Amino acid sequence: MIPAVDASLMGMTTTATAGQYADVNGLRLYYEVHGQGRPLVLLHGGLQTIDLSFRDLIPLLSGSHRIIGVEMQGHGRTADVEREPTYPDMADDVVALLDHLGLERADVLGFSLGGIVALQLGMRHPERVDRLVLAATHYRPEGYHDLSDPASVRMPTDAEFAEMRQEYERVAPDPDHFDAFAERLNVLVHGHPGWAPEELRGIEAPVLLVIGDTDFVRIEHAAEMLELIPHAQLAVLPATRHTEVVQETDVLVPVMTRFLGRS
Repeated sequence: MIPAVDASLMGMTTTATAGQYADVNGLRLYYEVHGQGRPLVLLHGGLQTIDLSFRDLIPLLSGSHRIIGVEMQGHGRTADVEREPTYPDMADDVVALLDHLGLERADVLGFSLGGIVALQLGMRHPERVDRLVLAATHYRPEGYHDLSDPASVRMPTDAEFAEMRQEYERVAPDPDHFDAFAERLNVLVHGHPGWAPEELRGIEAPVLLVIGDTDFVRIEHAAEMLELIPHAQLAVLPATRHTEVVQETDVLVPVMTRFLGRS
C-alpha cells in the first residue's frame, strides 16, 4: 500500500521545502522538494549533489513540476553505508522514497550516474516511472569514448573536480570520506558490464536521451540506444561537454518541456 502523501508535497508554494530525510533501505536518504505540478525526480551525477547538477534547471522547472531532488548513497548529505553501491540498490532507494512520499509514479531526470540509475529504474520498476530523461547516459562500457588521456577536452576540468570536493566537504556527514567514496564509486562505474540490448527493448516508458556533442558518451552509442528503446527520442546539444549537458538550459528546457508535456 502507498502511504499517505507527505504534507510538504501538498503545498502550493514554489519555494523549496527544508531539506528532509527518509529512512529507506538502511539509508537516511536526503531529498528536497521544489515547486508544484507533476512529480519529477532528479538524480544527480557522480560525486555531485542536487545543487551541483541541477541548480540552473530547478528554478526553470519548478513552476510546472513538483521537483524531488535526491542525493543518492554516499553523495552530499546522504551518508555512505557499508553496502556496496549498486545500480539496483540505488533504483530501489528511489522507489522507497516514492513510497515514503505517497507517490505511485513519477517522471525521472537522471544525469550521468543518475541517468544510469534512472535507466535501471525504468527496467526494474516500470510501474513506478512515467517518462525518463536520460542525460549523458550510456548502457554499456563501450558507449564511452577513450578517456585515458587526462588532457582530453571531454574530461571534467580541474575547477569542476575541485567544486565537487568542496561541496562534499561542505555538506557531507563525514567530510573526510570523499576520496574513499570516490574509489568505491569508481569500482561501480568501471566494473559494471552494462545491460543486454534485449533489456533496453523491454523499456516501457517514453525516453528522452540527451548528450553533448563533446560528451563522454559516443554519439553512435546514443543512436544505438535510440534504436533499441521502443519509445525514445534523442537530442544532441551543440558545443556541450559531458559536465555541461544539464547546464545548457536554454536548449535543454524547451526540449524537456515538450517531452514531459501532456496533451
